[in-house]
Amino acid sequence: MIKLIRSALVIFCFAFFGIGALIISFIIFPLIKLFVPVKRQKDCFAFVIRKSWRFFIWMIESLYIVKINISDKEKLQSIHNKVIVSTHPSFIDIIMLIGLIPKSVCFAKKELMHNIWMKNIIKNIYISNGLELEEMKAVTKEYLDNGYNVIIFPMGKRHKRDEYPKIRKGAAVVALNANKNIVPIRMYTDYDFLQIGQSVCDAGDKIINYYIEPMEEINIQDYVTDDEIETKKNITTSVANALYNELN
Repeated sequence: MIKLIRSALVIFCFAFFGIGALIISFIIFPLIKLFVPVKRQKDCFAFVIRKSWRFFIWMIESLYIVKINISDKEKLQSIHNKVIVSTHPSFIDIIMLIGLIPKSVCFAKKELMHNIWMKNIIKNIYISNGLELEEMKAVTKEYLDNGYNVIIFPMGKRHKRDEYPKIRKGAAVVALNANKNIVPIRMYTDYDFLQIGQSVCDAGDKIINYYIEPMEEINIQDYVTDDEIETKKNITTSVANALYNELN
């Protein structure tokens, strides 16, 4: 019975999220474009998304679906103008990070550009993972130069706590191109939730603990060599160590 109730609550939350996304896409964002100067529009888009996703976080906590445990909330919320890399245990990880960390954007699957709920949001504020390398470097540098954080899941897919997929070099490329440091964040849950292939209804029979742990900043200049390939490899290894070592 408890599992059924929790499943119903999860479905309710995602229905609410979908309706909210439609309102943002087709009412709030068009109003911003109509009344806000072009130079300030992205900041307004980011503000609306952060506040709405922060409300979603509050809702799933209030309904006792998850309990969010942040090891250093002040440190997490003070991350500014960095490349953020994170483990990826759940479908809602990006909602968590953008809802909790001010002025942040992320990469989004290009397929979402065809999603009625999300396409207008993705088009206006996020970065498609379908961009060519040089365009991706230009877009991420622009965001970072304007004071945003850029969030990357460097393993490219959701994974369980005891899985350690290979870290890709994308974060190193973005950080080096914009000359910005990297902040690793460990996220994991004590029950698999919204994993790949897992039913959205599977929320277990008790509150799911969701842990978020910001780690020490990685100064990319500490890893720079005369060989660009070696530099990227060094930074990527440092990211892997920060995200996985103490989880082993």
